[in-house]
Amino acid sequence: MENHPPPAAPISIENANFEDVRRSVTYHPSIWGDYFLTHTSNIMELSANEAEEFQKLREEVRDLLIKTPDDSLHKVELIDEIQRLGVAYHFENEIDISLKSIYDTYSECNGKEDNDLHMVALRFRLIRQQGHNLSSDVFNKFKDHEGKFKESLINNVRGMLSLYEASHFGVNGEEILHEALQFSSTHLESLVVHVSDSLETKIKEALKMPIQKKLTRLGVKMFMSMYQKDETHNEILLKFAKLDFNQLLKMHQEELREIARWWKALDFGNKLAFARNRVVECYFWILSVYFEPQYRLARRLLTKVIAMTSIIDDIYDVYGTINDLQLFTNAIQRWELSALETLPPYMKLCYQALLDVYDETENEMNNLETSYRLYYAKEEMKKLVRAYFEEAKWLYINYVPTMEEYMKVALISGAYMMLSTTSLVGMGSLVTRETFEWVTNEPLIVRASSVICRLMDDMVGHGFEKKSTAVDCYMKQNGATKEEAFGEFHKQVNKAWKDINEEFLHPEAMPIPVLMRVLNLARVINLLYTDEDGYGNCKTKLKEFIETVLVDPIII
Repeated sequence: MENHPPPAAPISIENANFEDVRRSVTYHPSIWGDYFLTHTSNIMELSANEAEEFQKLREEVRDLLIKTPDDSLHKVELIDEIQRLGVAYHFENEIDISLKSIYDTYSECNGKEDNDLHMVALRFRLIRQQGHNLSSDVFNKFKDHEGKFKESLINNVRGMLSLYEASHFGVNGEEILHEALQFSSTHLESLVVHVSDSLETKIKEALKMPIQKKLTRLGVKMFMSMYQKDETHNEILLKFAKLDFNQLLKMHQEELREIARWWKALDFGNKLAFARNRVVECYFWILSVYFEPQYRLARRLLTKVIAMTSIIDDIYDVYGTINDLQLFTNAIQRWELSALETLPPYMKLCYQALLDVYDETENEMNNLETSYRLYYAKEEMKKLVRAYFEEAKWLYINYVPTMEEYMKVALISGAYMMLSTTSLVGMGSLVTRETFEWVTNEPLIVRASSVICRLMDDMVGHGFEKKSTAVDCYMKQNGATKEEAFGEFHKQVNKAWKDINEEFLHPEAMPIPVLMRVLNLARVINLLYTDEDGYGNCKTKLKEFIETVLVDPIII
């Protein structure tokens, strides 16, 4: 299980000549204060009659889903609407059966609808989302004799939107989907000024964030608004989705209140004032990984772990002296209470809290006979802090590693390998010991998610971070400009998204719900680190995101 990051170079800190001083970085304090501790939601518990109506609406949607023919446009549009309204978790079995049937009988679909770009593209996307490897050759029929997409498609806005969304599910080497993305995005950008207001909204939303990169919970309200304005919308489905959103919102607010109470008791905001105080933002991060009710335990653990990781990251990057960091790294490797005595006071606070989080979860896991999972989670945390220490040594001796040296350590220090493993601890019986062996051996999807995390983080952190980033390493090694480094990293990020898509097309090894956790982690980092550090500076877009999914209910 031991998997130490290799040393970056034969360097030693024992006799290094450097000043052992703390770095000066200032983060703004929490913008939420005690809001979620004191906030009383105006969402009421469902009365007996309302609960009965909710169940009735759910069964009516289920009945509609079952009775609508699989080979119809109505069926794939209904599945898409259910997914984008955030209620697919109620109908996972029915959706899975339908899409498997559509995939299995695809070659028999020779009807008129099979020449409808919207139908073909939407069906392709839904089938690939479900992990079935439908060939992208289905789009060949939309090309002309020169091998280019037909110009006649351009004014088919609905079809172009569906083609655009489908093109984000390509894998490396799938040239036709690369061409589809260029063709659809270019023409949608030019079409946006010539369409109705409702279509303009749909196009702008898609171009800003395609479905494959969109967080389900965050996208619900925007899609619901567009869906409600559509004259063909299903009133039963719409009302059910509204009730479901508000009931989940109430549950999430209660969860966050409990976590905020835990965080306030630790008093890190005052005792470790140098660190980012971001527990609300951490909960949003993990809520984006799984919002469904059955993952309540998993959410609580992972939120506490990521909140503690944020503090630890700042200890290594901002405050700890090299001698302190050596002590802390050693203590984490020991993972025992007696190591507390080796640490300075400010580190004792963090170390004790970290051990408590895992102990508390282990007590719960013992009841579920799955406590072995904590072993893997702890080992990944040990690996993470070793990577943090490696980077700290580079900083103290002013060493800029090669890209190869850097990425070996930095893919670990991005924390997504640790979070991918820990995200599975609180999940149900779907997860086995073999699942943990798989995730801790850095499969393609986990490495791809880590690449997205690291490179996007480093691009927005360049010029602000005190330590070397991938940008610095690439520029030095290749004599490149910042712009050239960014260009290369954007290519690597795009490749990583295709690697994630590829892993979904071979789900025999791991169930889709397991892969979804890693995909959702990539989606969060993509959201927060596009153009700015939305986590470090959470006063702008991240505040709006949190208000959308954790503050404001839907008016029914």
